[in-house]
Amino acid sequence: MDEPSAGAGAAAPRRPSMADALLPIGTLILLLALSYYLFRDEASYGPNQIALVFCSLVAAGLAARNGMPWSGIRQAAVDGVASGLAAIGILLAVGALIGTWSLGGTIVTMVYYGLKILSPHYFYATTMIICAVVAISIGSSWTVAGTLGVGLLGIADSMGLSPAITAGAVISGAYFGDKTSPLSDTVNLAAASAGSEVFAHIRESLWTSLPAFLAAAGLFALLGSPSNFDAAAALAGIENHVDVTPWALLPLVLVLGLAVARVPPMAAIFLGALAGGVMAAILTPDWVLGLAAAPEMPKALALLKGVWSALATGFTAATGDATLDELLSRGGMASMMVTVWLIVTALMFGAIIEHAGFLDRIVASALAGMRSTAALIASLVATCIGANIVTSDQYMAIVLPGRIYKAEFARRGLAPVLLSRSVGDSATVTSPLIPWNSCGAFMATTLGVPVPAYVAYCFFNLLNPVVSVLYAILGLRVLRVPAQDPARS
Repeated sequence: MDEPSAGAGAAAPRRPSMADALLPIGTLILLLALSYYLFRDEASYGPNQIALVFCSLVAAGLAARNGMPWSGIRQAAVDGVASGLAAIGILLAVGALIGTWSLGGTIVTMVYYGLKILSPHYFYATTMIICAVVAISIGSSWTVAGTLGVGLLGIADSMGLSPAITAGAVISGAYFGDKTSPLSDTVNLAAASAGSEVFAHIRESLWTSLPAFLAAAGLFALLGSPSNFDAAAALAGIENHVDVTPWALLPLVLVLGLAVARVPPMAAIFLGALAGGVMAAILTPDWVLGLAAAPEMPKALALLKGVWSALATGFTAATGDATLDELLSRGGMASMMVTVWLIVTALMFGAIIEHAGFLDRIVASALAGMRSTAALIASLVATCIGANIVTSDQYMAIVLPGRIYKAEFARRGLAPVLLSRSVGDSATVTSPLIPWNSCGAFMATTLGVPVPAYVAYCFFNLLNPVVSVLYAILGLRVLRVPAQDPARS
């Protein structure tokens, strides 16, 4: 039986109460905390998803009780999941890329040359700077993490350095570049949501981003290993099992070139994965044939099967060197499916919360008590972080607070670029710090380090919101709309 449609005489939905707004969010926080207590690092492999689905039903039930039709709630959930399909596509493409780059020697070649060039004394700081420069050039933190980040984690592992600190350095650099690049979608989205101009937004963002970046670089420099690292054994282990050649880096060059050319990330990354498969067939055909495990097939078909398998389910190495096998055995689209599950359930919850007006209700109450400009900006920063937690999506955490606070900033005569800068200082950079946020799930899966392990070392991401609020408290860069000249009005 079809659901009755809301006719012209149907009562308008009631405004949610504060209790309505807080109940599903509070329940989610409680269940996620319980999930991490009970399951530890396994929490993201199913328990968190159950908590998100349960809280989605709680939120949907409250929205229906307030008079919202089930058809609208259901469509909001569908639209929320649909909004994440681009992110899911990138995630699957990265899985495929890691599989063929492991099979074809691209990752191990990055590790090999990294061991020759980099030193443990300055490795973490250098990692952050390299990732920042590349992210500024291409405007994508995800592409940087999925390519350079994977190789840098491999180098850190070979040097005996901390994967958690390395992941923090990769993410710090990648997100600094992401939020200061005119090519970044988050930069353009933050500017658009606040009504500011893109390059004015970037210039203003540097006032808060650069101090946080320099402080983070100093902290990473202090964490450098003081030991005398001898790379000879690790280099010899690679040379004994892999014919290292710069040609293996061609897929990396291709991906970075496509990114600079503004090819969509999913297409650029998947083309890089295919290029990795071609290089594998040329450079490591024995590994490809071994993965295919099809001696009865013609060689060309067996090579195709091996590359196809790496794209789908990844590569499992059997070189006899345990350390090298651990580095190479990874990837495939299948390795990303748990993360896809997490993103789908998180987006469904966030979409229902937004559709039901719960986030608007909480922020409206908070705004009523914000008298000073510093309190307003601090409230905006907290709202952006909360939106990353509740909606589980970076884009929603940028757009929703920008939309909600725009009128209040205008009423107080504050410049739109101040709003866009504050949104970028908080919504953009804190998204990878939330395990169930699409960015946090992506970084954890791609880099192989759980969010709770690396979060304390994402120095730039942690410092940038603090600097933003500190500027507001000190009255620094609190820009206002110029007073209109009466003679020209």
